[in-house]
Amino acid sequence: MEKATIAGTSPIPVQLEEGKTYAWCACGKSTTQPFCDGSHKGSEFVPKVFVAEATKTAYMCNCKQTANPGFCDGAHKSL
Repeated sequence: MEKATIAGTSPIPVQLEEGKTYAWCACGKSTTQPFCDGSHKGSEFVPKVFVAEATKTAYMCNCKQTANPGFCDGAHKSL
């Protein structure tokens, strides 16, 4: 099983727009962190696609170790 590349060790604040679809990078190789740019192609990783439920600032996981894919859960603190 492949391990995701740690793209960073702190979350990325992002302004989400209600109703808009986003694709969070799960592999850690995207150049457009925290979102997918297709760099996962050829690997076992797939982006986490979601629709924002509200317009708000969200803290997106950048270490790729979160138990809540897409969103920071503090997992970076134990790296």
